[in-house]
Amino acid sequence: MEIEAFRALLTDEGQSLLAELADFAPGQELAVATRLRRDHDAALVSAAIGQAALRRRAAAKFGAADAARMYFTPDGVEQATRTSVAERRAQRFEALGVRRLADLCSGVGGDAIALARAGIEVLAVDRSPLTCAVAEANAAALGLDGLIEQRCGDVADVPLTGFDAVFVDPARRGGRGRIFDPEAYSPPLSWAVAAARQAPFAALKVAPGIPHEAVPEGAEAEWVSDGGDVKEAVLWFGTHPAPGQPHRATLLPAGVTLTGGLLPDPEPGPVRRYLYEPDGAVIRAHLVAEVAEQLGAGLIDPTIAYLTADELRPTPFATGYEITDVLPFGLKKLKALLRERRVGTLVVKKRGSAVEPEELRRKVKPEGPNSCTVFLTRVDGAPAMLLGQPADR
Repeated sequence: MEIEAFRALLTDEGQSLLAELADFAPGQELAVATRLRRDHDAALVSAAIGQAALRRRAAAKFGAADAARMYFTPDGVEQATRTSVAERRAQRFEALGVRRLADLCSGVGGDAIALARAGIEVLAVDRSPLTCAVAEANAAALGLDGLIEQRCGDVADVPLTGFDAVFVDPARRGGRGRIFDPEAYSPPLSWAVAAARQAPFAALKVAPGIPHEAVPEGAEAEWVSDGGDVKEAVLWFGTHPAPGQPHRATLLPAGVTLTGGLLPDPEPGPVRRYLYEPDGAVIRAHLVAEVAEQLGAGLIDPTIAYLTADELRPTPFATGYEITDVLPFGLKKLKALLRERRVGTLVVKKRGSAVEPEELRRKVKPEGPNSCTVFLTRVDGAPAMLLGQPADR
């Protein structure tokens, strides 16, 4: 979308079209476009239909109410921070006493919106004129333009004196997809770290798979999951983590946090009555040992992040399962067991196995009124199948 086409959406005619398209169903684009083009410019109709589709996609990240008023680009929907995650970060900045923040590489404004709603004044900077126009429109649409100043330009040209905090969200995608080397980010991680050290507090958004050895000295690394899915990793500066607690895992929507990162791995041993599946943020933060200590649990294998214990203890950091069978991997045996137990609902989880869940379901053909969870994994180095049920059942 060109910036001229976007600005046309902000006119009275564009707003009328967007209101008319608010409830149109996917799959009707051709019929709707044909009808609307009788009375409106074809380019404006195309822009409005595209924006309506982007708003539907964005509802999963921003909520239906906000998404219906906001504006997006395709990359903006894909790369914007989920509202729940942005709100959590804004709350932490607020708790640190931050009142004025520079949001560098601000995109369509997801983080700036959450920060402004927390009462923080934001200078939002991005180099794309279209993205800046979209972000400025979003601030106005949500009544936050008094707290968000949008600036279009190179983030390297922004003087950071006078800001309480800096937030940097560098581009981590290129023409060939995801970028895994932090120095290939745009801007590079080294530049972002230098910018972070110019303010009392800072947060740098990085890929969840960032190598732990790439975490800068003095930074606190936080991995955030939402609904069990790891959404991001953030490097915090100025938070002064306690000795022995350089890593943090935060689980949303509960908002619980686990810190640590220096305990040795728990000892592996046989599979016991209960199996615990740690949250992905816990695994990424290398905090499985901390959860094991809380649960009195051990690993089922030195290379697999499943924990096992004789007792069931409540924890927000892992999901518990009661294990009924521990078997060497074998499709024939599994199929016979599932048929014998009349299992029609089969949940397949895997860690350390090359077998794909959908392939397994297709081959065993579960049928019946009962349910079962099967873990495809390794136990003491050998392929294994663990059968069980969620412990809360």
